[in-house]
Amino acid sequence: MQKSITSLQNPLIKQIFLLQEKSRERRKTGLFFIEGLREISLAVKGGYQLKTLLYCLEIISKKDFDALKKSVSTNTEIIEITSEIYEKLAYRSSTEGVLAIAMVKDLSISTLTISNSLNNGSSNVSRGPLILIAEAPEKPGNIGAILRTADAANVDAVIIANPKTDMYNPNIIRSSVGCLFTNNIATGSTSEIIAFLKENNINIYCAALQASVPYHTCDFIESTAIVVGTEATGLSDEWLENSTQNIIIPMQGEIDSMNVSVAAGILIFEAKRQRNFLK
Repeated sequence: MQKSITSLQNPLIKQIFLLQEKSRERRKTGLFFIEGLREISLAVKGGYQLKTLLYCLEIISKKDFDALKKSVSTNTEIIEITSEIYEKLAYRSSTEGVLAIAMVKDLSISTLTISNSLNNGSSNVSRGPLILIAEAPEKPGNIGAILRTADAANVDAVIIANPKTDMYNPNIIRSSVGCLFTNNIATGSTSEIIAFLKENNINIYCAALQASVPYHTCDFIESTAIVVGTEATGLSDEWLENSTQNIIIPMQGEIDSMNVSVAAGILIFEAKRQRNFLK
């Protein structure tokens, strides 16, 4: 028999509120909250296990819900909720009447796998991986924008160094429009990540003002990690001491920096432009 919840006082609903608001609850339970048909579909496609799927038939069509239900594990608990509960749980009104509780993945740098040589389309030329790294980004919106950029460029991995928030913060999922689930992601300390890059013979290009050359003069075709820091403090000395080359985006206005996600987009797509010449 299909389960249903009609009260906001239900223990599961109370747990969802905690998962939305408290990183401690997410860490303790190994669970996180997803809102929206697109985001949930991408999570399933990305190999995330759904513990619970909640739906409101007053909002989602039976056809759309049946299609989603077919894509999830038979172990996923399916629960119908009222529109009142949905409206309390949902941040947006345009998320198609479906919510989920999912199990986190281990995103530590030790679990990250990348290909050391990627075939370039129909050519016989191979190239190393392209990785985007952000050190200590503070705003979930910036992290979400970085993940969207990484997805658009189809980079081989995104690594967050010294993260200030857990990656399953609902604001990151929301601002990334589900790209948290489409990218190959890892987190770790700066020291751990530098050791990983060196072990895999990946060149390190740090966006920094000191000892820099214009970004478009560098060769990003070989194994490349592009590293960006916060707008306020930039990158830590440890990155600069281990950089293959510091790079800069020439600024023509009055300020000397730009939003980290914008800078990441410019640098990553320059690397993609260079690599596309091999096709």
